[in-house]
Amino acid sequence: MRQPGDRAPAPAALALVQDLANTIDIEMARDTLRTAADLAAFAAAHDLPRLTFNEADLAPAVDLREALRDVCQSHTGVDVPDATLARLDALLAAAPLRLTLDATGTARPEPAPGLDGTPALTAHVARAILLATADGTWPRLKACSAHPCRWVYYDRSPAGRSRWCTMAICGSRAKMRTYRRRPQ
Repeated sequence: MRQPGDRAPAPAALALVQDLANTIDIEMARDTLRTAADLAAFAAAHDLPRLTFNEADLAPAVDLREALRDVCQSHTGVDVPDATLARLDALLAAAPLRLTLDATGTARPEPAPGLDGTPALTAHVARAILLATADGTWPRLKACSAHPCRWVYYDRSPAGRSRWCTMAICGSRAKMRTYRRRPQ
């Protein structure tokens, strides 16, 4: 996966979400989720090795990826489309979480037992989002505002108002387009 030069990856709790959203590089026309084996490799690389996938899991996994990208773009001030919210609602309904407690009384959301394939992956993504929401990091996972890019990055800027994955490329292009549109 590419990582724009001036951006550090998301915190560990959000790495699964960021990496899933970035399994496609729109500008380079590279998609690393094209088969069930690709999904299995992705899951194994993110310490989810017991998940199994078949070809029927591919379309919902791609739907999840694209919905995540739309939600991350909402963190830059763009509304999530209704169709995306409906798709996400359906995916999340098939991926229940349960609350577990450990010996110290610490509560954690966990995927419900018996999930596999895309529902299990979706449950792990939902768990990551819940934990990131709780610690305040979720709104900083953003999709680049440059339409042909839409790379998902983690905004570590002090004000949290970054709009582009990298200022040197996407930000510079956007500023140049704005400059060229100005009346001379």
